[in-house]
Amino acid sequence: MNIQWYPGHMTKAVRMMQEDIKLIDIVIELLDARVPSSSKNPDIDTLAKNKFRLILLNKADLADPEVTKKWTEYYQAKGISVLNINARSGAGMKSITETIRETCKEKIERDRKRGILNRPLRAMIVGIPNVGKSTFINSYAGKACTKTGNKPGVTKGKQWIHVNKQVELLDTPGILWPKFEDQEVGIRLAYIGSIKDDILNVQELALLFISFMVKRYPQVLQGQYEVDESLEPYQILQQIAENRHCLLKGEQYDLDKAAMILLENYRNGKLGRISLELPDEE
Repeated sequence: MNIQWYPGHMTKAVRMMQEDIKLIDIVIELLDARVPSSSKNPDIDTLAKNKFRLILLNKADLADPEVTKKWTEYYQAKGISVLNINARSGAGMKSITETIRETCKEKIERDRKRGILNRPLRAMIVGIPNVGKSTFINSYAGKACTKTGNKPGVTKGKQWIHVNKQVELLDTPGILWPKFEDQEVGIRLAYIGSIKDDILNVQELALLFISFMVKRYPQVLQGQYEVDESLEPYQILQQIAENRHCLLKGEQYDLDKAAMILLENYRNGKLGRISLELPDEE
């Protein structure tokens, strides 16, 4: 499976970020807690060089808590502040402003010595498409100040958002890098819905996901769909189709429909808290 997706507006977004970064005190990077490495745009490390950093592991409620703990320790060891949050429910959101101020304390102290008091810290919020950035901003600011949607690419332009007296946010469009050097990255992003399903072979994607689940989280598929995990992935997908009544005319299995059921069940947490990668796989 070869996945490439880089809409033209994303090239423009990178240029905009390069121009705006000089206005910023801290870069807040929103990652998907299920795939902290694959959902991390390597361009951001270059763009955010010499800026204070905060990583928010969003959708932590969908990720394996033991694995998320390892990722938190991994990024903290690199000197980056990390918080685990669920922007949709608000879990972990209350400590964000305090963490931003703590991370930027050197900047606050420099301003104080120059007689600049109570100036809001300016933060740029970045993240790949569909990582929950708009939902996070609306939750953090306490109002519906951005468009939200569960499809990649809803945010197309930049906007400043006044969060409170202490923080102002510069929102940016979600950006992917032009080419996935590691196809596993593209596949993991496809699993979580960061790449549009209509450009994917969902049946092939589901077969890869079944192989992963049998290896990393055994018995989950068996418990959810009453399948035999000792079978080949294609046979397991057929069993899912049969057990979920995904049939075409002539009693043929509708494997595309079964594949989408499986992927959607994973994305919305019905399969449980499942992480797709570990720090030691970096």
